[in-house]
Amino acid sequence: MELYTPIFVLGGIGAAFVVLSMVVGALAGPKRYNRTKLQAYECGIDPTPQPVGGGRFTIKYYLTAMLFIVFDIEVIFLVPWAVHLDALGMFGLVAMVLFLANVSIAYAYEWRRGGLEWD
Repeated sequence: MELYTPIFVLGGIGAAFVVLSMVVGALAGPKRYNRTKLQAYECGIDPTPQPVGGGRFTIKYYLTAMLFIVFDIEVIFLVPWAVHLDALGMFGLVAMVLFLANVSIAYAYEWRRGGLEWD
C-alpha cells in the first residue's frame, strides 16, 4: 500500500483543485443570467432550425478526415524510423522507401482528383 500513497496524494490534490476552482468560480463569477445565456448556444445568436437527424454533411468533410488520418499515420511511422535509422540499416531504408512510394501514389492520386482543393 505504501507504493500507492503518492498516487492517492496526487489524486487528492487534483480533486481538491477541481472542487476549489468550481467553488471560487461560482462565488467570484458574474451572475447575469438571461434567456439567451440559458439557451444551448452561448454566443448570443439564436440557433437556426436543424432537421431531426442533425442535417447532412457533405462528403468533403469525411474525405478530409480520411486524408488527415493517412498523412498522420505517415508521420507516426516516419519519426521513429528517422530516430533509429542507423540501427535499422539497409532493410529499414528499403522498407521506408517502399512505404513512402505507396503513400506518394495515394497523395498523387488524391491531388489529381482534386481532394486537396478548397472551394
